[in-house]
Amino acid sequence: MAFSAQDVKNLREMTGVGMMDCKKALTEADGDIDKAVEWLREKGLAAAQKKAGRIAAEGMAYAEVFDGVGVVVEVNAETDFVAKNALFVDFVKTIALVVAKENPAGLDALMTCKYPGTELTVGQMQQEKVLVIGENIKIRRFVRYAAGLSIPYVHMGGRIGVIINLDVPAGLEGRDEVIGLGKDLAMQIAAMNPAYRDKSDVASSVIEKEKEILMVQAKEDPKNANKPDNIIEKMILGRIGKFYEENCLLQQAFVKGDKLSVERHIAEVGKAVGGTLAVNAFTRFEKGEGIEKKQDDFAAEIASLVK
Repeated sequence: MAFSAQDVKNLREMTGVGMMDCKKALTEADGDIDKAVEWLREKGLAAAQKKAGRIAAEGMAYAEVFDGVGVVVEVNAETDFVAKNALFVDFVKTIALVVAKENPAGLDALMTCKYPGTELTVGQMQQEKVLVIGENIKIRRFVRYAAGLSIPYVHMGGRIGVIINLDVPAGLEGRDEVIGLGKDLAMQIAAMNPAYRDKSDVASSVIEKEKEILMVQAKEDPKNANKPDNIIEKMILGRIGKFYEENCLLQQAFVKGDKLSVERHIAEVGKAVGGTLAVNAFTRFEKGEGIEKKQDDFAAEIASLVK
């Protein structure tokens, strides 16, 4: 029995399963929609789609370097318990490897990459993991650094993953001092969460907005009531400097130093190893950041069951 595009659309709406799987189901069922639904249920695809609607805000952020290519990924699951599951952890680490080796242009391209050791794509394997583990699993984001010296750091078993990418003169990449610097800076990024690499990276619009806020705050402070505008402007410039120190990695105080800035510490390490070192970029992923988690009212749920 033949089937039409409308049949595929109807089956997709009935099951929530992807279009390609619906076409395959209808082919296997010789166009019979009821049998196609049964085929999808047998394969577990419909069940996987039901799970796909659930919020996945836990999971794991992971960073690693593969043959000089730095990668940081975030893969989400529904519960922290599953995030510690060996199958899930292996899946996350393999996704990082695929990103390093295949250099996908984005998430859609990543989903079509072959999953190592299988005939499945990454997208198909993600669906398999949903079925096996029993929770919604979602690859959320990744960043890849092919050039420069990348150094990874994973905090608290995957709560935070960091990659810092350094510009290092040839021949110095393996020096203990340079590797140690990278590790220290990656740990600082995990702990202090700087929004920018350097103050020069901060958009002028951001600074102007910050100045506006500081000006209002200064003028509303009774202690400044009799101070002339030029003095208040100097105060604001000082506070902008504080903004840089709090939000820009190179201007932050080095966590292991005695009132030494990160920028100054990098220069001193460079001087010690005989070359100029610089931070090209960094990426910090914290699992679930920006995802609105469902807040269950357990007491209300129990009360509704006993009514």
